[in-house]
Amino acid sequence: MNRWLIGARLRTLPASVVPVAVGTAVAVGRVDLIWWRVAAAGLVSVALQVATNYQNDYADGVRGTDDARVGPVRLVASGLASASAVRRASLTAGLVAGLAGLALAVAVGPELLAVGVASLAAGYLYTGGPRPYGYAGFGEVFVFIFFGLVATVGAAYVQTEQVSALSLGASVPVGFLATSLLVVNNLRDLPTDAASGKMTLAVRWGDAATRTLYMGLLVGAFVAVPLLALARPWALLAFGAIPLAIGPIRQVGREGSREALVATLADTARLQIGYGVLLTLGMVISG
Repeated sequence: MNRWLIGARLRTLPASVVPVAVGTAVAVGRVDLIWWRVAAAGLVSVALQVATNYQNDYADGVRGTDDARVGPVRLVASGLASASAVRRASLTAGLVAGLAGLALAVAVGPELLAVGVASLAAGYLYTGGPRPYGYAGFGEVFVFIFFGLVATVGAAYVQTEQVSALSLGASVPVGFLATSLLVVNNLRDLPTDAASGKMTLAVRWGDAATRTLYMGLLVGAFVAVPLLALARPWALLAFGAIPLAIGPIRQVGREGSREALVATLADTARLQIGYGVLLTLGMVISG
């Protein structure tokens, strides 16, 4: 596989695609969709995540955090790309996100500029700057806010130009599943992160509590479904993704090897895709 695709961390990208799909589905039935705005919102979300992933690769690589990692290869730590090249890739992806976001701001309103600047800053400061908050245990908060709340509500907003209770409600389970990707990633890396001084939430809470958090996020995503069904009855289709959650919950619950959690990350991404597709379909049918 191309090294830059490796660095983009393709398995994690459902976290940026699903909220745009669900948010757009919220707008169905309320307005006629403007399809270029759908594409632009998707580009902003994906490019922002890729920029954050490259920045994380760069920062962890130069700090030595990834020197003894268990999971997938990282560009800087493995020597596949220089630190400066990875940093340029992050800046390029961030520029793409910024330009797409600017187009939406021109079409919809200047309020999107503030959201865009906050999103880019949050992506950089996750592992960049003198005091990266991802190293202080706040990474999960970032993911929930920006790949749950902001991305889902934002995708609906660029169509309807208003914030609705339904878009806010739909953002919660989407955010839970996006956050679960980071939780299982940090659970896998807990020993090496602790040794390198990277104080993720998993390091702060410990192994057992982090596993409980992961399972709670998955369960919470399904608990939210009946509430969404009050407004969009076909949202109940999301229950069809329950079989995809059984394997990851079992894997995390039995406290196997760190290597086994690499597969759990992939299974979690598949769950997010399945849940997202079914919820999106349900929202559209009911719209």
